[in-house]
Amino acid sequence: MHPGAVDFDVNPYIIIWEVTRACQLKCVHCRADAQTEPDPRELSHEEGLNLIDQIYEMDNPMLVFTGGDCMMREDLFDLADYAVKKGMRVSMTPSATPTVTKEKMARAKEVGLSRWGFSIDGPTPEIHDHFRGTPGAFDLTLEKIQYLNELNMPLQINTVISRYNYDHLEEMVQLVTDMKAVMWYIFLLVPTGRGQIEDCLTPAEHEKVFRWLYDLSKTAPFDIKTTAAQHYRRVVFQQKAREHLVDKTEINYADTLTKDMASVIDGLKRAPKGVNDGNGFAFVSHIGDVMPSGLLPIVGGNVREKPLAEIYREAKVFKDLRRPDNYKGKCGVCEFRHVCGGSRSRTYAMTGDYMESEPFCVYIPEAMRKKGKVHG
Repeated sequence: MHPGAVDFDVNPYIIIWEVTRACQLKCVHCRADAQTEPDPRELSHEEGLNLIDQIYEMDNPMLVFTGGDCMMREDLFDLADYAVKKGMRVSMTPSATPTVTKEKMARAKEVGLSRWGFSIDGPTPEIHDHFRGTPGAFDLTLEKIQYLNELNMPLQINTVISRYNYDHLEEMVQLVTDMKAVMWYIFLLVPTGRGQIEDCLTPAEHEKVFRWLYDLSKTAPFDIKTTAAQHYRRVVFQQKAREHLVDKTEINYADTLTKDMASVIDGLKRAPKGVNDGNGFAFVSHIGDVMPSGLLPIVGGNVREKPLAEIYREAKVFKDLRRPDNYKGKCGVCEFRHVCGGSRSRTYAMTGDYMESEPFCVYIPEAMRKKGKVHG
């Protein structure tokens, strides 16, 4: 399914299901504020199967099992098997703990899980273990990745970029390369859950990271995708325009994409057109709450009370987020609002209003520059 063919008002491109909140790690940035034992209120096996059916019926979007640590859900592989047999594209992001064994990885491959993602947040045990709040987590993660490589399963490495590892990104590139990852999934820290504002990069540092990522993408042996970093798409277009690879005059200020913009976004491979919190993206919590993102904790409804499709299509927060023209401040007039739109999660975390301007973006929209304004 190509994202450009999906009507985000009707169906999402990707759904994340937090199958459990249980986790043995104590990550300093944890969105879920995870706990050591499963919540007795989490969706039952039968409710899980019903949820998978509902997700499939929404034009079969991508499905990701997450947590907590999804491996702490006893029926995880049964749920995955059910989804894969329906023809769904399923992946998971377990924590690197002793619950992840080579036998379970082999079981995942047997079931047909398309990809396995592990988090590495620093190139050394000192950085990663501090970030994950668990001594030995770095070495354990490398051990699990070795198992994955032995099974010839595609590896995705997830990294949260923050104050902890900002000065070590080149070292991270070498590590991701050495681990034979097919994708480096970059998250820019959102100050929610255990995440703290003082751990976030400055707006200028965000921009510097995006330009560095663009240059890296030309030579890296892996794909790069960003989350809570929608303005990376804007940077990619600007950089390509500077290199005369696209015609910058063809940016469409009022609609979604011109041909040039579409080619750029397609070039990002795993960063499709306009996907943002609530706009092509939905998150289902362990107890069935449906939110625009796990990082934007506003509940649109609960699957125990309403169908998932009804929540995604009709809940006010979702409908608001799918209207970039109604964003406030500079985001609302930015020529990149339909392909970027800023991180709605970070905006909400920083301002309390998910329709406000992305506070960590340095870009001044052309419409404001023409009016001689520089502040949103």
